[in-house]
Amino acid sequence: MDLRSPISREVVRLAVPSILANITVPLVGIVNTAIAGHLGDAVLIGGIAIGTMLFDLLYWNFGFLRVGTGGITAQAYGRNDMKASIETFSQGLATALAASVLILLIQWLFAEAMLLLVDASPQVEAVARQYYFIRIWAAPATLSLFVFKGWFIGMQNTVYPMIVDLWVNIVNMLAGWLLAFHTPLGVNGIAVGVLIAQWSGAVLALGLMRHRYRDLLGQARVLQSVRWRHFKKFFSINSKLFIRSMLMLVVYEGFTIFAARFGDVELAVSSVMMHLLLFFSYFVDGFAYAGEALTGRFIGERNPDGLKETIHCVFAWGAVIGVLSTIAYGVFPRAIIGLITNDPQVLAASEPYLFWLLLMPLISCVAFIWDGIFTGATAVRELMVCMVWSAGGFVASFFLFEGHFGPQALYIAYFVHLLIRSVYLTVASKKIRIVEE
Repeated sequence: MDLRSPISREVVRLAVPSILANITVPLVGIVNTAIAGHLGDAVLIGGIAIGTMLFDLLYWNFGFLRVGTGGITAQAYGRNDMKASIETFSQGLATALAASVLILLIQWLFAEAMLLLVDASPQVEAVARQYYFIRIWAAPATLSLFVFKGWFIGMQNTVYPMIVDLWVNIVNMLAGWLLAFHTPLGVNGIAVGVLIAQWSGAVLALGLMRHRYRDLLGQARVLQSVRWRHFKKFFSINSKLFIRSMLMLVVYEGFTIFAARFGDVELAVSSVMMHLLLFFSYFVDGFAYAGEALTGRFIGERNPDGLKETIHCVFAWGAVIGVLSTIAYGVFPRAIIGLITNDPQVLAASEPYLFWLLLMPLISCVAFIWDGIFTGATAVRELMVCMVWSAGGFVASFFLFEGHFGPQALYIAYFVHLLIRSVYLTVASKKIRIVEE
């Protein structure tokens, strides 16, 4: 990897802002939990945790708004087709607003259905409901931010998403703290803080767009863009990404659901392990976003050499992060887990699973980097089919090994899912075409 090459420098330029923004994400959850904890009642912690889970389930399925918008926009940028670029933004924003209306209409039905699946005390459930029915009014802003982020990345601009993410996360933490401790809102101040952060973030994103892309924004024609003739490609790509998101939910929520079969301690251990694996991904995702932006750009430019160098470069950085993470997990596993929990029972119960931290990073980085490249190439059918196989492999592996290995089956299943994703996308990468033959 030549760090002095123009493409290598471009990869770093695009990746670093995304990494800086990503590493603030877990801080928000930690701070919100700490605020609830310092209000003096364990019920509040549980209620905020369940309320947050409801939004994780709700918004996960709309991740396609960022992914699809980013890939299509990057290719338009590479073709220097700014009309198609702003049309994609209009289509994404229209979809986000329509989805928000649907979410607000079914908010009560969704909450009731999901809470039926949660075995929580009436007190915890009451806190979760209050949190949910306040924060739900941020839906239009939250989904719009998905579109803004995808569009900015597609336009080879990861600084603006970083600014917006940092703003949203900092406002979220400060507003939640001020409102919870210094107003009569109490724990409800945490939800109001999220509301303020999301809407102020959407306003900031629009302001940044007007500042730099004023001419393009003036060309936006939302009603014209959503006519079927213009909307068909956007819908086709994002419908497949929506299915992929639902299948990913099978894996990540299934991980928690299956862990609960083995009792509270194993559930806590699985939560800690997943936090560690996701924290590693915040760094890899920065290079995946860079790969997404540059892959789409070079496909639009019909530049095979640029694409090949981009793929080599982002994989090299992914390998560096994977190796460093493996070393850190191998040398300091207990110290790292101790940052998340000091419960002696959980720490002791985590011992049999520590070796998975040595295996997961390298195999994970392959899957995550390919995700970015395939997204930039808008090769969404391959991404969808890959998740069909990997989600199926996850569920099948768990039930196949549960009887023989107990809780270890959970980690075997997660590893199998990552292995399938990595192998399938590596083989499918031969299908990516950037020039007509």
